[in-house]
Amino acid sequence: MADLNRVAKRMYNIHPKPMRLVVGDDIEGTFTLDSAEFFQTDFQAEGSREGDDAVYRFTTTEDNDAVIVGRQDPDGDGWQMVGNVASVERIDS
Repeated sequence: MADLNRVAKRMYNIHPKPMRLVVGDDIEGTFTLDSAEFFQTDFQAEGSREGDDAVYRFTTTEDNDAVIVGRQDPDGDGWQMVGNVASVERIDS
Protein backbone atom coordinates (compact mmCIF):
# COMPACT_ATOMS: atom_id res chain seq x y z
CA MET A 1 0.00 0.00 0.00
CA ALA A 2 1.25 3.47 -0.89
CA ASP A 3 2.15 5.96 1.81
CA LEU A 4 -0.23 8.71 2.87
CA ASN A 5 0.53 12.18 1.55
CA ARG A 6 2.62 13.99 4.19
CA VAL A 7 0.70 17.30 3.94
CA ALA A 8 -2.70 15.58 4.01
CA LYS A 9 -1.69 13.50 7.03
CA ARG A 10 -0.59 16.63 8.90
CA MET A 11 -3.86 18.41 8.09
CA TYR A 12 -5.84 15.37 9.21
CA ASN A 13 -3.90 15.12 12.49
CA ILE A 14 -4.46 18.81 13.33
CA HIS A 15 -8.18 18.71 12.41
CA PRO A 16 -10.56 19.94 13.94
CA LYS A 17 -8.28 22.57 15.49
CA PRO A 18 -7.36 25.66 13.43
CA MET A 19 -4.20 25.48 11.32
CA ARG A 20 -2.09 27.90 9.34
CA LEU A 21 -2.00 27.02 5.64
CA VAL A 22 -0.10 28.47 2.72
CA VAL A 23 -1.83 27.72 -0.57
CA GLY A 24 0.20 28.52 -3.67
CA ASP A 25 1.62 32.03 -3.79
CA ASP A 26 -1.54 34.00 -3.03
CA ILE A 27 -3.40 32.49 -0.08
CA GLU A 28 -2.17 32.27 3.49
CA GLY A 29 -4.21 32.20 6.65
CA THR A 30 -5.94 30.37 9.46
CA PHE A 31 -8.12 27.51 8.23
CA THR A 32 -10.51 25.25 10.12
CA LEU A 33 -11.60 21.96 8.59
CA ASP A 34 -15.24 21.01 9.10
CA SER A 35 -14.58 17.51 7.84
CA ALA A 36 -11.50 15.50 6.91
CA GLU A 37 -11.15 11.85 5.96
CA PHE A 38 -9.00 9.35 4.16
CA PHE A 39 -10.33 6.74 1.73
CA GLN A 40 -7.34 4.40 1.73
CA THR A 41 -4.65 6.90 0.58
CA ASP A 42 -7.02 9.50 -0.92
CA PHE A 43 -7.61 12.53 1.30
CA GLN A 44 -10.67 14.80 1.21
CA ALA A 45 -11.57 17.71 3.45
CA GLU A 46 -13.78 20.77 3.52
CA GLY A 47 -13.39 23.90 5.58
CA SER A 48 -13.12 27.65 5.81
CA ARG A 49 -10.54 30.40 6.17
CA GLU A 50 -10.74 33.03 8.89
CA GLY A 51 -12.04 36.33 7.49
CA ASP A 52 -13.35 34.71 4.27
CA ASP A 53 -16.92 33.54 3.60
CA ALA A 54 -15.85 31.08 0.90
CA VAL A 55 -15.88 27.29 1.27
CA TYR A 56 -12.61 25.46 0.62
CA ARG A 57 -12.19 21.85 -0.49
CA PHE A 58 -8.97 19.89 -0.23
CA THR A 59 -8.07 16.64 -1.97
CA THR A 60 -4.96 14.73 -2.88
CA THR A 61 -4.00 14.49 -6.53
CA GLU A 62 -4.38 11.23 -8.44
CA ASP A 63 -0.66 10.46 -8.01
CA ASN A 64 -0.88 11.41 -4.28
CA ASP A 65 1.88 13.98 -4.81
CA ALA A 66 0.05 17.10 -3.61
CA VAL A 67 -3.03 18.41 -1.82
CA ILE A 68 -4.97 20.64 -4.21
CA VAL A 69 -7.41 23.30 -3.08
CA GLY A 70 -10.71 24.47 -4.56
CA ARG A 71 -12.58 27.58 -3.46
CA GLN A 72 -16.27 28.48 -3.83
CA ASP A 73 -17.45 32.02 -3.16
CA PRO A 74 -20.76 32.28 -1.31
CA ASP A 75 -22.23 34.11 -4.34
CA GLY A 76 -20.33 32.06 -6.94
CA ASP A 77 -21.68 29.48 -9.33
CA GLY A 78 -18.89 26.94 -9.04
CA TRP A 79 -15.52 25.92 -7.76
CA GLN A 80 -12.23 27.58 -8.67
CA MET A 81 -8.88 25.79 -8.36
CA VAL A 82 -6.65 28.02 -6.23
CA GLY A 83 -3.45 25.98 -5.87
CA ASN A 84 -1.63 23.37 -3.80
CA VAL A 85 -1.09 23.40 -0.06
CA ALA A 86 2.54 24.47 0.29
CA SER A 87 2.76 24.29 4.08
CA VAL A 88 0.75 23.35 7.17
CA GLU A 89 1.46 24.58 10.70
CA ARG A 90 -0.33 23.82 13.94
CA ILE A 91 -1.55 26.95 15.70
CA ASP A 92 -0.66 26.78 19.38
CA SER A 93 -3.20 28.46 21.62
